[in-house]
Amino acid sequence: QVQLVESGGGLVQAGGSLKLSCEASGRTFDMHDMGWFRQAPGKEREFVASITWTGGNTYYPAFVKGRFTISRDNAKNTVYLQMNSLNVEDTAVYYCAAGSIGSPWRYWGQGTQVTVSS
Repeated sequence: QVQLVESGGGLVQAGGSLKLSCEASGRTFDMHDMGWFRQAPGKEREFVASITWTGGNTYYPAFVKGRFTISRDNAKNTVYLQMNSLNVEDTAVYYCAAGSIGSPWRYWGQGTQVTVSS
């Protein structure tokens, strides 16, 4: 069992940056790939970034490439999402997930709100 708690969300102006954290409980954190997703009001949840359990591979959709960076510290049971050059369209609840890339994500956090103002 893995429990995930996100933090670091908030209000930021367009062009600004935020760093989200997701701390996991459980001794098997380093055996799971990790991902970040987001859901804006009235929209489907969408994939933002993922990282393999070793940290050796990362994946991003085109709309965040070059702006967002996912990383992890297995010693701290934490995965991060550094978000730069934020725009209003990045406003959403951001969720972290644990599981295996390519399979349905097994564990989800409760989410953290990110609001970007113009």
